[in-house]
Amino acid sequence: MVRVGVVGTNWITDQLLDAAKPVKNFELTAVYSRTSERANEFANKYNVENIFTNLEEMASSSIIDAVYIATPNSYHAQQAILFLKNRKHVLCEKPLAANATEVKKMVETAKLNNVLLMEAMKSTLLPNFKIIQNNLHKVGQIRKFFSSYCQYSSRYDKYKEGIVLNAFNRIYANGALMDLGIYCLYPLIALFGEPRDIKATSIMLESGVDGEGSVLLKYEDKEAVVMYSKISNSYLPSEIQGENGCMIIDKLHTPEQVEIRYNDGSIEQLTVEQPYPVMYYEVKEFLDLIENRDTESSINSYKNSYKTMKVMDRIREQIGLNYPNDN
Repeated sequence: MVRVGVVGTNWITDQLLDAAKPVKNFELTAVYSRTSERANEFANKYNVENIFTNLEEMASSSIIDAVYIATPNSYHAQQAILFLKNRKHVLCEKPLAANATEVKKMVETAKLNNVLLMEAMKSTLLPNFKIIQNNLHKVGQIRKFFSSYCQYSSRYDKYKEGIVLNAFNRIYANGALMDLGIYCLYPLIALFGEPRDIKATSIMLESGVDGEGSVLLKYEDKEAVVMYSKISNSYLPSEIQGENGCMIIDKLHTPEQVEIRYNDGSIEQLTVEQPYPVMYYEVKEFLDLIENRDTESSINSYKNSYKTMKVMDRIREQIGLNYPNDN
């Protein structure tokens, strides 16, 4: 069994723990929260005895082997490095950090202490993403990638009432790019690497974060168009256009349906069944790596996490979005 502690007691942690139920070697053994009341409340829900309100004590504890971090983005690097220095494996929510400099420090710390660090990017670990990778050659020379993740945030209603929650607070390194745009960019970079040129625009909110944005990314022989928003909805599928056909993906952030429409009018259905909750696959990957004593995922790799954050840094520079972590 891998004894796992959780840092962060919000809805995403609940989702991960629910998804982890079918993973045989996962054992939740500790919960951290800033207050003992919240820690106890969350721990009782999962019949966990051990709670912490001090991260240093949790990191140095012998009752956990690994930790899942689901705190605001601005805390990811500092907290992950603390656990990595204590030789605890770290599964950290996306985005891995607030900027590429922090990601580099996290990776260096993981390597120095010979432990696993992995970004909890669910999309690239789903069976249907593997289908995308394995069938790309069928569309021929790839010329265009298009992805959209526009989802109106319920927190935006509060924002318009004058209540700035974490999702729209630059202090926590948040906004549309960090929350939703990464779901378009990470798979793009996992498939095609880092682009040569980037042109980005956005609508900035008075709180200092981006409400939505669009990015044009240029490669030597193809281009990518990415759109994301927390202040409007879109229902467009994603596409990978090649000279022989077009691969259509219902939702790149959680691909469930994949097909190719060829130039001759024929359609090939590629969808495979994903029987488990979507976060199951990232938990399974993380624990399998630990069991095999691997210190890096070949899919959610250090290279992919670092390159994605570098691209996001370049986008933020163009749209004028900076965070306290950048200083």
